[in-house]
Amino acid sequence: MTDFPAAEFAARFKRAQTLMAAADFDALLLTTEAEVRYFTGFRSLFWQSPTRSWFVILPQSGAPVAIIPAIGADLMGRTWINDIRSWPSPRGFDEGISLLVEALSPYRRIGLPMGEESSLRMPLTDFQTLQSSLKAKFADCTPLIKSLRTVKSEAEIEILKEICQIGSRAFSRVPDFATAGTPLSEVFRRFRIALLEEGAEETPYVVGGAGQGGYTDVISPPDASPLAQGDVLMLDTGASLKGYFCDFDRNFAIGTASDAARAAHARLWDATEAGLEAARAGTTTAQLFVAMQSVLKGGSDVGRYGHGLGMQLTEWPSIAAHDHTELQAGMVLTLEPSLMLDETRMMVVEENILITKDAPVLLTQRAPRELPVI
Repeated sequence: MTDFPAAEFAARFKRAQTLMAAADFDALLLTTEAEVRYFTGFRSLFWQSPTRSWFVILPQSGAPVAIIPAIGADLMGRTWINDIRSWPSPRGFDEGISLLVEALSPYRRIGLPMGEESSLRMPLTDFQTLQSSLKAKFADCTPLIKSLRTVKSEAEIEILKEICQIGSRAFSRVPDFATAGTPLSEVFRRFRIALLEEGAEETPYVVGGAGQGGYTDVISPPDASPLAQGDVLMLDTGASLKGYFCDFDRNFAIGTASDAARAAHARLWDATEAGLEAARAGTTTAQLFVAMQSVLKGGSDVGRYGHGLGMQLTEWPSIAAHDHTELQAGMVLTLEPSLMLDETRMMVVEENILITKDAPVLLTQRAPRELPVI
């Protein structure tokens, strides 16, 4: 039992096989949670444990093979994968490597994600053993994986729409509990509760900040400092539903808003508007960055003004000057312009959008241009 029908995964696998043939890969080796879940439907919080390695092989010809710890065999058996090979992990001396060598031995060129935003998620010594035990050559298949995952299916888009609306409803409840005198840690706790009550399954990412007229960073956990008159509160969530994320933030002034904070919020809204106007199929992410940067005329030094969104909180591509990925219908992105108010304080606004053949579709209920005051 998975979040999608077997036909969804079969279609993903078929597309992968077509691309593998074009790139001359005999097989792909997948070791990370997102890639394993994308092709199999295997979803479990057990990935939080670093003790065990997990492997999925996608052959150019034939059926996928899962080589996984025995503790996951029952759950994997509920997916569309039929060839499941397991070992009693952890056992130290052979964490599935002998099974992996046997399964990969027929192949001469094996794709493994090695590029941007990839990770190995197995002991390097085990990978060295794998390399020395095979005659095959390993090559980077990041572009192949990226091309598949950046364009979402209709089934994926429906879940992303739903989690974005869940997040939007939770943000609408913030004025009920984010009042002057309330500790920031309590605001975060109440916001997590609101997300869960509105329908989110997990709230693994809730960050933000608060400060007079602005905040000093956008990734902080909360402390017990009480909200004060004149603070600007920012909450940013990566709540998830069926393994898919929303990722957007909202700003609120507590009691009163300074002219500088109001102006900054409006400027960020205008930058987002420029991003929405530019976000068309055929535009590059670098051009999207320039469209928002032209409004901000300086912005901040965070490096990018948004990114891809889906099974992970941040995915390819980056909306940045160096990234020339061409937008395609079916991509889901964040628009996230940021602005330094002075040497220490900043503000950021973020929305989630779907790229279509025409104008982009907002998945989030858009923030107002005027900074809300609680």
